Amino acid sequence: MRITTAALVSAAFFVVAPGTFVGLGPWLVTRWDLSDAPAWRVVVGGILVVLGLIPPVHAFVEFVRAGGTPMPVAPTERLVVTGFNRFVRNPMYVGLLIAILGQAVLFGSLWLVLYATIGWVVTASFVRWYEEPTLARTYEEQYEAYRANVRAWIPRLRPWTG
Repeated sequence: MRITTAALVSAAFFVVAPGTFVGLGPWLVTRWDLSDAPAWRVVVGGILVVLGLIPPVHAFVEFVRAGGTPMPVAPTERLVVTGFNRFVRNPMYVGLLIAILGQAVLFGSLWLVLYATIGWVVTASFVRWYEEPTLARTYEEQYEAYRANVRAWIPRLRPWTG
């Protein structure tokens, strides 16, 4: 896939999928009401939201550089093990969950903690039952070596160099 096409498709997918999960979902729960939020919640929550968005944005860029998208229907030809993927196998999902938990702090919402928990269960199930078998079939030994060295949900302290 051409880089320009991959970038446009990935940008649209980012707005639809992560944008819905991290933007629309939390907005429906909280209406992003900060009217009674103390300053510490705004600062801590805001920092978590920003930090949480960095890995997925960077991962999308890495997929485009590899000539594909993070979408299962338009994958890259090679396994992407650069950037944050060297620390954790699911940097997009981990980052998005951190951004949602940041919003839980920001808006003081236990409902968003529940939303993040349900989101993780659904995502982890998708990863376990669809993504991992698909990646194992597609990238074979390369994915098995990656999976053996990089955890799915808890980042490594040092990047994997494979």
